[in-house]
Amino acid sequence: MTSFSSRVATAASAIRQIFPETPLQENDYLSKKTGARVLLKREDLSPVRSYKIRGAFNFFRKALGEGNQAELFVCASAGNHAQGFAFVCRHFGKKGVVFMPVTTPQQKIDKTRLFGGDFVEIRLVGDFFDDCYRAAFEFTERSGAHMVPPFDHKDIIEGQATVAYEIADQMPGGRMPDIVMLPVGGGGLAAGVTHYFADQGREARFVFCEPAGAPSLRESLAAGKRLKLAKVDNFVDGAAVAEIGREPLRYLKEFAADSVRLIPENRLCATMIEMLNIEGVVLEPAGALAIDALKDFSRKEIRGKTIVAVVSGGNFDFERLPDVKERALRFEGLKKYFIIRFPQRPGALRDFLDMLGPDDDIARFEYLKKSARNFGSVLIGIETKDRRNFDLLEANFGAEGVQYQDITENETLAGFII
Repeated sequence: MTSFSSRVATAASAIRQIFPETPLQENDYLSKKTGARVLLKREDLSPVRSYKIRGAFNFFRKALGEGNQAELFVCASAGNHAQGFAFVCRHFGKKGVVFMPVTTPQQKIDKTRLFGGDFVEIRLVGDFFDDCYRAAFEFTERSGAHMVPPFDHKDIIEGQATVAYEIADQMPGGRMPDIVMLPVGGGGLAAGVTHYFADQGREARFVFCEPAGAPSLRESLAAGKRLKLAKVDNFVDGAAVAEIGREPLRYLKEFAADSVRLIPENRLCATMIEMLNIEGVVLEPAGALAIDALKDFSRKEIRGKTIVAVVSGGNFDFERLPDVKERALRFEGLKKYFIIRFPQRPGALRDFLDMLGPDDDIARFEYLKKSARNFGSVLIGIETKDRRNFDLLEANFGAEGVQYQDITENETLAGFII
């Protein structure tokens, strides 16, 4: 039986049919900021702007190479897997059916249709992914088609491992990086990369990067068994997975739970905005996970080390940009929301405005309700240029006897009215 790394090498050679290796680029900005040598593996520069095309291609290649005469393939996805699947369907000239939730943004539907052309049919089923996946599975059973999973299959993992094959070939002088930062959703990429380097006898420290609202790998490693999360924050949609894949966990189970860094969603937004404004790099939330995790290291800890961060995808819907900017400002302490009890008298608003500093700007002002004959509640959003300005503003509130509540971090309340 051939080794895992030799099978990955074969897969990497075959995948050159559809795209060249993605670049491994040293990033001067991140290197100067951290004191390390930071190299980005730019999977956002693949034909479908994510690494998912690798696993899909390898699955098709092996299925068809084994003499399988199946003419119909199926996947369930609302994002990058669907686009990679569609591209590969067209490449191999095979019909594919993509099941997507009804709530999938039109941009993702259109891109999947563009990549697949006449070879792909899109079916919108259910409001949530679980409903969509169930429908796809039932259709596969009825039709005798081939289901192409997003991460939980050995051939998918083998395809994603071609990322590691390329990194090893691209590293200056053939050296291994000291640290490899890997985003984690279902675990296919992390399983493939770590297993390839282990099979090659190449040592590195691996840091797995999960959204704080979807820590399925960390929870499973901590428990010593595969766990399904009761609740998931879907903001990082490319990595918001309730249950790590069974097959990926087989490869990852020996890692310690503390090798997983949990990335706060609002901090991730600040990284996305930073990379867009400074580097001109468009990242989806999952694609920014590995870069954001650099913030968890002290400069002393990583000074002089070589770090490879895998940028997993750049399929960002710019309709989400206002929300991302909002979250980034809140994380950086530059925007806050207050509910203020305003006296119902002439000049009350002018008195409030006089408390603001020269860099404070009212971004939202909304009368909520009249809570008493002489008072009314107002929602006020304030942006500023320096987070310390809020200390001065709240000191002014106290000195003037303003009754207020800071609801910026109150997720329940903010979710209803912001």
